Amino acid sequence: MPKKINWFNVTIILILAQLVTIGAVSGWLVIRFPVFSFFGVPISILVLLFLVKKDEASVYKITWIIIILAVPPLGGIIYLMIGNKRAIRRISAHVREHALIAKLLDSDGNLPFVNQVQCGRMFSLLRYIRQASSYHAYKNTGAKYYTFGELMFADMVDELSKAEKFIFMEFFIIKSGKMWDKLLEVLEKKASEGVEVRLIVDGMGSSQLFSKAYIKELRARNIKVLRFNPMVPFLLFFMNNRDHRKILVIDGKTAFTGGMNISDEYINIKKRFGVWKDTGVMLKGDAVWSFTLMFIEMWDTFCRSEERITDHLAYRDEETDAAIGDGFIVPYGDTPLDNEQLGENIYVDILDQAQRYVYISTPYLIISEKMIHALKMAAKRGVDVCITTPGIPDKKVIFRLTRSYYRYLLEAGVKIFEYTPGFLHAKTMVSDDEVAVVGTINLDYRSLYLHFECATLLYNSSTVAEVRDDALDVISQSRQFLPAEDKKRRIWGEIIDSILHLFAPLM
Repeated sequence: MPKKINWFNVTIILILAQLVTIGAVSGWLVIRFPVFSFFGVPISILVLLFLVKKDEASVYKITWIIIILAVPPLGGIIYLMIGNKRAIRRISAHVREHALIAKLLDSDGNLPFVNQVQCGRMFSLLRYIRQASSYHAYKNTGAKYYTFGELMFADMVDELSKAEKFIFMEFFIIKSGKMWDKLLEVLEKKASEGVEVRLIVDGMGSSQLFSKAYIKELRARNIKVLRFNPMVPFLLFFMNNRDHRKILVIDGKTAFTGGMNISDEYINIKKRFGVWKDTGVMLKGDAVWSFTLMFIEMWDTFCRSEERITDHLAYRDEETDAAIGDGFIVPYGDTPLDNEQLGENIYVDILDQAQRYVYISTPYLIISEKMIHALKMAAKRGVDVCITTPGIPDKKVIFRLTRSYYRYLLEAGVKIFEYTPGFLHAKTMVSDDEVAVVGTINLDYRSLYLHFECATLLYNSSTVAEVRDDALDVISQSRQFLPAEDKKRRIWGEIIDSILHLFAPLM
């Protein structure tokens, strides 16, 4: 049986190959055509001055400054060609679709009255989410938290079997196996019954299964498929933005999200890295509308024009039971096509507001100075800040890079644990028995800056206690990483870690 392709390694190798190629071509052009040096160096200087004052994450500015300084005759020109050029058509399409979604969200007559008295300091965060992304806080929504992927998967299948109108699915990874076979069986059955089935998959994460031929086969079975941003190996500078979201919406009544992809290891019927620990949440009620529109926005932005969804309100459930749920539920999506790091800002704000504790689960810890500062400040204020990462890594290089960030946090009193039973893929944050976030957003540059992501914020909901209890259970099964362990590094290890930090935004 042929070995499966590791797309992470392939991506990094191709990016490095492109950088080497750019350097070689730059040297050849300068030698062959000296005019490139005459005009290129002044352009590079101007670009460097522009980058210094540009409102952008410093880590990306540093990466481009290194590239420009490495090949000064062409570095500035390369940046102008690809570094400062976004996909204008995509941005305009996304802005147009989001403006429409925002109007539909704002016209929702069931939105709760949220004020300072009800929410205290959390009111400012709820208001920020609404102003920055248009996503609202909802009441009348039940939330069920899942401590493992297999528990959520069982309910996903059950809810799918009840579908009568439509099914929207959006996942970063879908691989062949028992999990996908079971889902596909239900999807095909529902499609044959006249239920509208739409599926969005990421072009890199699901590349092994979703070939053009396979997509054609699914469409023949009345399953509409959108492959987001397919891989083009020689255009990898444009390939950074991935659809990392995991969304399932059924009839506008039920929505699922969390860390789980569609592959057998996520439900522990296939063992790769010990116990695979994931989390998720199911919503029923008013807040499902936000996930419905989130999916439609993505579909309409990137689908073929003839497949666009025109009657958005047809997907709205008008029969919500107003008695279900407690507290406030806030589904939200984060996009790399704006200059708003919504996911990171929400995490930082929760840390800034914390008074007693913040418990975090994340598979990767590759963070910006802003996040480092927020974690350290919370710990220095006396907040019990605990971060749990995997005990068994899925990518050794990323695991090493994750550990290299421990030192900044340990010095300030942040406690770090590694989940000994296996691989921790959960992306959760819970604080002070009041607020929790469950979603797809890792604490790494890709999730916080480059990918399309989604999550659910729960405030004053009884479900927050379940997230807290699960976090404490994970910590109890984990090994605490002590500051003394970090001091054992050798000089070569320090050099390797420094090099990895240079490429951290690509990882």
